[in-house]
Amino acid sequence: MKSLKALFVGLLITCSLAISAQSLDPFKFIAFGDVPYSIPEDYVRYERVISAINKSNPSFSVFVGDTKSGSTPCSDEYNQKVKGYFNQFTSPLIYSIGDNEWTDCHRPLAGSYDPLERLDNLRSTFFDTQKSFGKQQISLIRQADIDPKHKKFVENAYWVKNHILFVSIHIPGSNNNFERNEQAKAEYYDRNQANLDWIQRTFDLALTKGYLGIVFCYQADMFYTPTQATDADSGYRDTLHALSKNAQEFKKPVLLIHGDSHRLILDQPLKTVDQKHILENVLRLEVMGADQIQAVIIGVNPKSEQPFCFTPMLLRQNMNVPKP
Repeated sequence: MKSLKALFVGLLITCSLAISAQSLDPFKFIAFGDVPYSIPEDYVRYERVISAINKSNPSFSVFVGDTKSGSTPCSDEYNQKVKGYFNQFTSPLIYSIGDNEWTDCHRPLAGSYDPLERLDNLRSTFFDTQKSFGKQQISLIRQADIDPKHKKFVENAYWVKNHILFVSIHIPGSNNNFERNEQAKAEYYDRNQANLDWIQRTFDLALTKGYLGIVFCYQADMFYTPTQATDADSGYRDTLHALSKNAQEFKKPVLLIHGDSHRLILDQPLKTVDQKHILENVLRLEVMGADQIQAVIIGVNPKSEQPFCFTPMLLRQNMNVPKP
């Protein structure tokens, strides 16, 4: 009986070690956004990117906002087309909302819509389940489901892969909608508080669970000018302060992924709360977009002191020049 018990305990230990080792295995995911802008001409280039991502077989992909240009109509029909494209991905796809989908929809070329009505439509169209997009889907933990104070913020979510915490958060361009009129500013104050609470909750979760790093996925270029971290008129000041404070205390690797400015950038722009020092544990990846319909592969090795590495996915056929 003792030998059987010892064998059983040994099997449990072996299985536990195997699970632990697997949970720290390297993996890759893909980030892109701000496409397609020139419609319908860019559809074929967008479809090439989707095909290349499917062939690459990532664990998942993240689309960091702007499913169209600010001059494309913000119609229900277009949103359904976007959703159809999202579900062409073989692996899971997670979407963060950009400004062109709603804050800029008041523009005549975008259809002169009410931005807040368009935001409600985005929430009901794209975030009506707890699942990601893609043919293979993963379950997401949505802020609306676990935070009674912020039940309408279905777009804010997190998921975990091999001890790395991934966070999708609704931070759009156009100064985070902190502009134009009092109605827009009221929306900003409400969502900004939800975002600040979500940032705090996810950092607390990472500390409690002992996660080895955090990745934040959102749309806005919050580093477009240095004053966005300090100016009272900045719609990003509170967010940057929250990220600085928590990343400083977290000490482990943090990766910020966004689009908005359409240039491929990898740098360390986040500073300490007093703005005197660079936070070396925080990397920022800005993905290309607009004329550059490409993507970035991010490799993750949870065992590494710096777990993230980056490879641009540059499709020659998608380049303006040169072409094959």
